[in-house]
Amino acid sequence: MNNKAINNRKKGCSLRMIGYELRNINGNFMTHFFGIVFPNIMSLLFSTMIGKQAPDASRPEVTISVVICMALIMPMSIMFLGYGSLYSQEVEREIPQRMHLFGFGEKSLITAKIIVHLLFLTGAMLLYAVVQTLLLDIPRPALSSLLILLVSLYLIGVIFLVIVHCLANIFRRFSVTFGVSMTIYFLLMMLTGMMGISTDQLPAIWQKIARMLPMTYISNDFAGFWQGGSYNFMPYIQSCIFLAALTGILAMYAQYRGRRVRK
Repeated sequence: MNNKAINNRKKGCSLRMIGYELRNINGNFMTHFFGIVFPNIMSLLFSTMIGKQAPDASRPEVTISVVICMALIMPMSIMFLGYGSLYSQEVEREIPQRMHLFGFGEKSLITAKIIVHLLFLTGAMLLYAVVQTLLLDIPRPALSSLLILLVSLYLIGVIFLVIVHCLANIFRRFSVTFGVSMTIYFLLMMLTGMMGISTDQLPAIWQKIARMLPMTYISNDFAGFWQGGSYNFMPYIQSCIFLAALTGILAMYAQYRGRRVRK
């Protein structure tokens, strides 16, 4: 059967495809642990440890700073580590090619995966909010600040999903993709202040790299306007554009590499 005939009978994204992806993600231990359990434990642990050392007057700001910082773990874990581990195994087993032969187009498959991972991320964030609110004394946020944080988390999640999707298509092996993504994951956590090390404590060259990443501004600055106030968003927006541009370049290379592999 030629490619034209296959393209003419491509199937769109359906509820069955979404259900299939839901079963996949629910069977992934890494997504559940790193996306749900890990950020809650880290937030409660760091809030307790750092909060005891902070003066009473600044303790609420310290708490919300930790909560926001650890919230970044969710999109990075679910959309980067979790999705990468699942999709790289599928690529290695040539499952996307088989699905293509049965009439499922690449766009439909990716759409279903993105929808399911966004739903899972939403559920993880809701659970995180409930746990942190019940166990920690968190000041009530301004609506605008909360919306900015949520949009930022979704945006970072989508960007990292695209990045690891490209990495899986470039390496085409689970072991290599997992090793590279795990290295990037912990490196980014260290650079952006999620490992208990402040960005200001890093060497100068690493600080410059950290300032190119939007996670740095979220973890270090967003607590300052949690209850309202002004903030210069330009450096943050520039870092988002920079990361999106790098992702676009990586996507073009992955597409080029994919065409060469198919030949």
